[in-house]
Amino acid sequence: MSKVLCKKLPIDGIVDNGTLRTWLEEQARTWNLNYLLAHAEDGVIWGRFDSGKLTTAEQIFHQPEFNVDFPSLRVFTLQQCRIFGKNTEVMLWKVGQDDWKARSIEDKYLSEEDYISENQILWGTKAEKESNGFTLVSDGSQGLKHAVPLSGSFKGKDSRFLRLKVHHYIHYDDGVARIYLSRLVNLYFDSNT
Repeated sequence: MSKVLCKKLPIDGIVDNGTLRTWLEEQARTWNLNYLLAHAEDGVIWGRFDSGKLTTAEQIFHQPEFNVDFPSLRVFTLQQCRIFGKNTEVMLWKVGQDDWKARSIEDKYLSEEDYISENQILWGTKAEKESNGFTLVSDGSQGLKHAVPLSGSFKGKDSRFLRLKVHHYIHYDDGVARIYLSRLVNLYFDSNT
């Protein structure tokens, strides 16, 4: 699997929210990445890059107008962050209190025989509102919500229509195959649901 380019990335100066955002936007421009999926102590953060500029769900659907309280992208609460597109994923994660690691996975030269492609069904059964390229989605009777960086013909759907495409890379060792690495590829709306 030498065709998969998984390499360590330098992390220069991520010390506050501004430098975090600058680093992420630089990676998005360098690698031509579209989406952000971050996990923080206070929740999940979705984002989208337009011409290298990051917009997060919290910036679009904010209190009190939309009656939601999405977390902000903050260096203090961030645990891990994946920014991804068709050919590459960049992952940033926290190790210990203030130490960061980052890596990229690039697979534009691989054939479909080099990985298993999985289309994961995402949480959300009802599209409530669309604004600036994001859709506010709810699920279940509790009305739990998240906002994905997609817009389109979601209104009126009462099914699980969101998908996250993932590539799982296979390694063969002494005749045994195992998945040794996975990356996010795309976020999309499945119109067949």
